[in-house]
Amino acid sequence: MTTPRATARVQLHAGFTLDDAAAQVDYFARLGISHLYASPILAARKGSTHGYDVIDYHAINPDIGGEPALRRLVTALRAHEMGLILDIVPNHMGVGPENAWWMDVLAKGRESLYAGYFDIEWTVPDPLVRGRVLLPILGEPYFDVLHGGHIGLVRHGDTFALRVYEVELPIAPGDQRRLLDIEGDVLAIHHHGTKEGRRALDALIDRQHYRLALWKLASDLVNYRRFFDINELAGLRQERVRVFEDTHALVFRLYADGLIDGVRCDHVDGLASPRRYCRQLRNRLDLLRRQRPAGAPRTAYLVVEKILAMDEDLRTDWRVDGTTGYEFMDEVSALLHDESGRADLTALWTSASGDTSGFDRYAHAARRQILVDSFESELARTSRALFSAARAAIATRDVSEAAIRRVLRELLVHFPVYRTYAGGAGRDAIDEAVFARAIEGAMRVLRPEDHALLVEVGQWLGGQAPRQLPPGAVRRARERAMAVFQQVTSPVAAKAVEDTAGYRYGRLLSRNEVGTDPDVIAIEPPAFHARCQHRAEFFPHNMITTATHDHKRGADLRMRLAVLSERAAWWQERATGWRERHVSYKRPVDGRLAPTPVDELMLYQMLLGAWPLAGTGTGHRAVFADRIETWQMKALREAKRRTRWTDPNEPYEEACRDFLAAVMADEAFVTELGEVAASSAVPGAANGLAQAVLHLTTPGVPDIYQGTEYWDFSLVDPDNRRPVDYAARRASLGQGSYADLLPQWQDGRIKQLLVHELLALRARLPRLFARGGYRPLPAMGPGSAHVVAFERYDARHAVVVLVARHVAHWLSEADAPRLEPACWSGTSLAWPAGEWREVFSGRLAHGEGAKAVGDLMGDAVVAVFERRTKGGTRVGTKARPANGRSVARSGA
Repeated sequence: MTTPRATARVQLHAGFTLDDAAAQVDYFARLGISHLYASPILAARKGSTHGYDVIDYHAINPDIGGEPALRRLVTALRAHEMGLILDIVPNHMGVGPENAWWMDVLAKGRESLYAGYFDIEWTVPDPLVRGRVLLPILGEPYFDVLHGGHIGLVRHGDTFALRVYEVELPIAPGDQRRLLDIEGDVLAIHHHGTKEGRRALDALIDRQHYRLALWKLASDLVNYRRFFDINELAGLRQERVRVFEDTHALVFRLYADGLIDGVRCDHVDGLASPRRYCRQLRNRLDLLRRQRPAGAPRTAYLVVEKILAMDEDLRTDWRVDGTTGYEFMDEVSALLHDESGRADLTALWTSASGDTSGFDRYAHAARRQILVDSFESELARTSRALFSAARAAIATRDVSEAAIRRVLRELLVHFPVYRTYAGGAGRDAIDEAVFARAIEGAMRVLRPEDHALLVEVGQWLGGQAPRQLPPGAVRRARERAMAVFQQVTSPVAAKAVEDTAGYRYGRLLSRNEVGTDPDVIAIEPPAFHARCQHRAEFFPHNMITTATHDHKRGADLRMRLAVLSERAAWWQERATGWRERHVSYKRPVDGRLAPTPVDELMLYQMLLGAWPLAGTGTGHRAVFADRIETWQMKALREAKRRTRWTDPNEPYEEACRDFLAAVMADEAFVTELGEVAASSAVPGAANGLAQAVLHLTTPGVPDIYQGTEYWDFSLVDPDNRRPVDYAARRASLGQGSYADLLPQWQDGRIKQLLVHELLALRARLPRLFARGGYRPLPAMGPGSAHVVAFERYDARHAVVVLVARHVAHWLSEADAPRLEPACWSGTSLAWPAGEWREVFSGRLAHGEGAKAVGDLMGDAVVAVFERRTKGGTRVGTKARPANGRSVARSGA
């Protein structure tokens, strides 16, 4: 039990506790999992369904069983020689009455022991907020809330508090004493029912270390760093040693006691210095090695949640094992899409949207809007930091904050990655290239008078190394400005790109996913192989995944929609026909028919992609329609075009709901949709099996998100966090061969079989999969573009993997994901020497040289061959790793 062979992610909450997870450990062990990978387990806000709103870093969440249940889970895991990976949340805490640290800050302000824990800007220009914490929790303006009696003074013995709606907020210690000294009825004196009482109550509120404000003011005025734009999640200052040690104390104890074996760090890009944090975390875990029980792994597994652009690599000096694998999810998906569908898919999208521009324009527009809608306070905070940096030096004092704000806004709009990582030494070559692209984009829209300042701001943000400056105000101001800027780019990117533009641009929704570039429809095998070789060389233990609690569409839903890239003209015809036929189901809202053509086209994609394999018989249609409606409402509001979370357009939403209900009640349409889904289901399943095999055989540590060893047609959360039917999975595990299960492929058991067999292979050959080489195997002949093949090898063993791709034309009449060997006529593969056995079928292959792909694949769409060598003869030759994810990608 060292580096994980494979992990199983479970989402813990009151409905699925640590004891519930412990009850499934024997199933995970039988499946072949080496480590359970748990969502956050520290004490979170009451009723939390995800655990990312931690309120107490010193306790295990009682909602999921507390520490006793954790120990029972670990006992069950150790009995099966399994480990535990813990998801930790260093960037932010859930704030409110349940958080003692936060309440202490509200009570004592800057004098609180925990004032320095939270990333609060105490010196904002607004005199009503300066020296306080803005609390945007009022549902109406302060005046109305005060006069309406929604704020009042309450007493518990000798302690007073402010009641705001149903929440009680602390009173400053000085006011506590003053209130106790008042003669008479203190509560009556401060009652909202009289003019004098309101005046006294307002004066008391005004003396507190927080300012109560209307919720809509958060974007403009909030003075603490948030997780994205969520007011209830406040940023922490992990760059301070005391904060780091206090927030990680329990995690370190759990690791030292041998209860956990590694961590996944959530939202590492939110921290002031991810590199410093990761290295500090690694050092502390290393120091705890000697305290771990005998037999426990001595090296912690450490991965970070980090979204990489397609031409971006994780830094190798962070001392982490890798990322959580969003980039693999993008790469394997793009490999199984077909670039040839671009023209027809684009024509369909243009006919619906009236727009010929690519995704970049949508992303830039969304960034510009999100800065206004959600991040004005962060923009102001960053511009103030830059203005302070400018004023700190005589040479740059003739610069206005307004000009800095204009420049900064365009830098953020055109920033091509989540963030940069400049420190005291300034920007490295990677970050310099990022800034060059951002500055180039900003220059295209800024007025010429601001170009020189744009370049100057680029220098302040790390172009000139701060450590080259003498110690003093200028250096401190530059360092602060750089840190603040780098912390704001990632939330802006996430909210604008993933959570806004990704819901506006819908050419092919399977390419709209966390970490993807929707302009890129497909990549070719050389690019995929290059990334696998790079991962094998630099991050062999990088987690790789095809599904997460944050994905927008399930792994197999994406694979079904990928078929549309192979049948783009066919899809264009059907979607266009549906749009023409369903005009009568629309109605005007604000002078335009609802839903819009764009929202309608995306709805059809989701209906097709998520259509149940078992159909929508009695009772099932309503359940399916409810799931789609939940997705639809979230998609409409996230897009922020006709409606939004902060200002719902109820007539438009109702029209969209009614449209969905109408098409789902149209028997002719439902019949046709079922036929279209059925014709895509078999090639989609072939894609799904190929994706599963690549997930479990390419370099990295595969994570199986809860339940996705069966088909995964989930939608965005909360749909992707539904309960898992473990009883069915237990019953089907190990029942039947590939040939036995293929006729009933719809029930998902065949995918479970592949997962089970390949995890067993990984257990037999742990060194090969943990550290082995990766070598592409070239195919030749007319079908060469339809097969991806490679060899994994170490000094003693080898595995060859083959998967079919772009085979929808061969499966148009098929009732199962099987291919006639004749499809591969004339296509061969350069085959390595040895005696080989196919894992799923038991077929044998001998000798070396060109071998017919049809003979190797049989009628399957995937094949995995295992070879064992005698003695210590080395198998294969190590290929030189390629650099960067941008190698040979198509459609960029």
